[in-house]
Amino acid sequence: MESNISKENEETASRVIEYRIPLPISVTEYKIAQLYAVAEASKNETGGGDGIEVLMNEPYTNHPEYGDGQYTHKIFHLRSKVPQFVRMLAPSGSLEVHEKAWNAYPFCRTEYTNPYMGKHFFIAIETRHLQGFPEDDKVDVHNLNDKMLGMREVRNVDIVKGPVSSSDYKADEDPTLFESKRTQPPRCPLKKEGDWKTELADPDPEKTMTCYKLYKIKFKWWGLQTKVEKVIVEAVNRLLLNFHRQLVCWIDKWYGLGMDDIRKIEEKTKKDLDVMRHEGEVRGMVEK
Repeated sequence: MESNISKENEETASRVIEYRIPLPISVTEYKIAQLYAVAEASKNETGGGDGIEVLMNEPYTNHPEYGDGQYTHKIFHLRSKVPQFVRMLAPSGSLEVHEKAWNAYPFCRTEYTNPYMGKHFFIAIETRHLQGFPEDDKVDVHNLNDKMLGMREVRNVDIVKGPVSSSDYKADEDPTLFESKRTQPPRCPLKKEGDWKTELADPDPEKTMTCYKLYKIKFKWWGLQTKVEKVIVEAVNRLLLNFHRQLVCWIDKWYGLGMDDIRKIEEKTKKDLDVMRHEGEVRGMVEK
């Protein structure tokens, strides 16, 4: 369960980006929603040799930084998920990314590393889930030091107005079209015109929240650094937008579930992924 990123190396990040995702659900609800959506989205991204392999998923206690929570270790097999110029240059076996995550909700720490690149590549993510919507871009919920705060870029991810590519768009994952039957007043559909955050059918402030996801990115590879960093930043924006549109539109599937239900779903998903990764065609987000 040890981190692959030293504190010293983390300070060498070349990009620091905070993605903010406002949502029409509560912080308590998101704990279940996220785990459900991760399991479902994993299946949508696995097949034809690519996808997600779950190595560990178990509780941990008394971590010196993250307290008690759930630890996961996954391998992402990504050959079809990166642009062609990367595939052409990448050595065999280098297109695998290891994910380690410590879910001490409402705080989460996630790390992405690559054994081939070692200390020259990492993505370190710290996520805080807070009630309500952001007041302004200057808010610092992560208590960053002066260097990191000076480097930080804030990107707002809007599940209604964010640009969704035609290849990603699905009408049943559009929160302005989906009609929730299980939540009363219904959380969806969201208003397409104006600011949906001020026109919710259920105005209870406890049923609103924001994910503050701080990404520290380093990719040091001569001749590719700037281009690959741009690919990573845009891919993360696309991933977070699509994932949270799905999460909200799947509310009738996860609403009312408990942690026991989620652990059963995760166990079944792990078995399904092991089979799916070796069968059929590549699925999900594919780069040409």
